[in-house]
Amino acid sequence: MSADGGGTGAAPRSARPEILIPFAIITLIWGSTWIVIRDQLGTVPPSWSVCYRFLIAGGVMLGYALWRGERVVFDRRGWAFAAALAVLQFCLNFNLVYRAEGHIASGLVAVVFALLLVPNALLARLFLGQRLGRQLLIGSAVAMAGVTLLFVHEARIDPHGAGEALTGVALTLCAVMAASGANVLQATQTARAYPMAAMLGVAMLMGAALDAAIAWQLSGPPVVEWRWGYVLGMLYLGVVASAVAFTLYFGILRVIGPAKAAYSSVIIPVIAMLLSTLFEGYRWSALAVAGALLALAGLVIALTARRPNR
Repeated sequence: MSADGGGTGAAPRSARPEILIPFAIITLIWGSTWIVIRDQLGTVPPSWSVCYRFLIAGGVMLGYALWRGERVVFDRRGWAFAAALAVLQFCLNFNLVYRAEGHIASGLVAVVFALLLVPNALLARLFLGQRLGRQLLIGSAVAMAGVTLLFVHEARIDPHGAGEALTGVALTLCAVMAASGANVLQATQTARAYPMAAMLGVAMLMGAALDAAIAWQLSGPPVVEWRWGYVLGMLYLGVVASAVAFTLYFGILRVIGPAKAAYSSVIIPVIAMLLSTLFEGYRWSALAVAGALLALAGLVIALTARRPNR
């Protein structure tokens, strides 16, 4: 029997509606966040914006956990796990992404972040023993070819200089590694030992505390922008793009593994570009179209792959 569920005649779990539907929701949500994050930059220092985002998200998650009757008091291992998740996912990852968008266009950040597929697959193999089948490798190669074309296209139109571009790409790559570490943590047996909503709520609030410490050290006391666009954007990022999306994402990650779950990051730049077409007058080139089609093809190939026996 395949580790991905079912016998040889059964569809892999990653191709079933209970996975595909939340996968599509996550991709649509996170594909829209790049424009919103871009609007958050300016008056409020990046680390304070990250802090507010996860303060909102953590509060929502803890409220949901209490409503479900989940315990929010953990043992020593649970607190250590929450702290690791807070540092990797809700502190390093997002502080680096927000700062990257200050150096390069949000579309380019989204494209570089699609490389999450690579460390997720490698770390899952190293720490979780998850093998990569031939179809998954083929899908990955096709998707990464698409990501490469998208990267070339975005790099050509990016208005920033070479130095700024290198800084932005480097920050994004560091964010990718932090996010990948958090993804693999969520696929471990330790993660399954604790209620997800309570664990996410605690980790998000711990991350918000770390973000506040960094923000105060780098930028001084809290800064709040009471512009409607900023406030509504913050609520969207905190509630929808964090509380809802991370719950769905980590849920499917525990079922199909970090490698396949990371394919959401491959399609997110395409969604971001489609939204930019609607709201920002983005114009597609032949490179962008080819890259988007290859990314979509790689996604289909990979998500229909069966996980090989260990």
